[in-house]
Amino acid sequence: MPETKKIAFFEKYLTLWVALCIGVGILIGHLAGEDITFLSDMEVYNVNIPIAILIWLMIYPMMLQIDFGSIKGVGKAPKGLILTLVINWLIKPFTMAFFAWIFFDKLYAAYIEPELAEEYIAGAILLGVAPCTAMVFVWSYLTDGDPNYTLVQVSVNDLIILVAFVPLVGLLLGITDITIPYGTLVASVLIFVVVPLIAGVITNKIMISRKGETWFKNEFLPKFKPVSIFALLLTLVLLFAFQGPNILNNPLIIVLIAIPLIIQTYFIFFIAWFGGRKLKLPHAICSPAAMIGASNFFELAVAVAIALFGLQSPAALVTVVGVLVEVPIMLSLVALANRWKY
Repeated sequence: MPETKKIAFFEKYLTLWVALCIGVGILIGHLAGEDITFLSDMEVYNVNIPIAILIWLMIYPMMLQIDFGSIKGVGKAPKGLILTLVINWLIKPFTMAFFAWIFFDKLYAAYIEPELAEEYIAGAILLGVAPCTAMVFVWSYLTDGDPNYTLVQVSVNDLIILVAFVPLVGLLLGITDITIPYGTLVASVLIFVVVPLIAGVITNKIMISRKGETWFKNEFLPKFKPVSIFALLLTLVLLFAFQGPNILNNPLIIVLIAIPLIIQTYFIFFIAWFGGRKLKLPHAICSPAAMIGASNFFELAVAVAIALFGLQSPAALVTVVGVLVEVPIMLSLVALANRWKY
């Protein structure tokens, strides 16, 4: 009998953990009141220090998995990579901006003030310009994706983030009336992508050369998983401690935010999936290509939203709702990809 593939316990119930963090964070914010504002004031160049440390602890373990040496063989099967890049950088950011504009600026005009709508749009844009780099390995595994090719796709996307994230965010936020602090935007990419990426690659090379690849994957990497989990949960608690008043005053806002994010996720998946079928990609390449496009590098989006707009901003709230809805939606897409397996 074929092996039954299962998602790990934490990833499987990520939505539940996020929901619990929402409750705990709101409760802490309500009980502590003004006493926790000192955390939001701990900033350097608009980057919140406690949140920066926590998000770095989330991102660094992801970067340990990246192997840019895998890119050497990409010329042997370029179509899957081309599909991924077109979806992630020429389609997804613009459709996310479009859906956000339609919902927050037009359909929700009676419920959301224009200045708040712009920040909600900005948060959605930050999600749309950050393709997934970590959870996609889980989705690829669950749909029998080619792990080596998935690694290539993720590695190339990480390289492109370095040069494309800032211009794309600047372009799409420029459509709104939001003033873009490019210094803060560039600093965020340096802190949350460049530094952990370099640290991860150096650590990867040193540890594998000393102990071997088997030890690195089976012994070293698993040690970082609890660190990433703790950092993610604590970040969410802090975010919702500051977002508590906004949510209590308008509890419907979570649902309103979730709707365009859900539509965008399914829309991108279908474009990537049927695009892959049209290109005659094998299932093992088409599936992870679709998953990368559908899911988001939410850690980076959360970090940049906080740096640009603050802990209590609507933009930061949108990125966290992205975390809340992503896992159940992606699990439904995993089931769909397995049902359509060819």
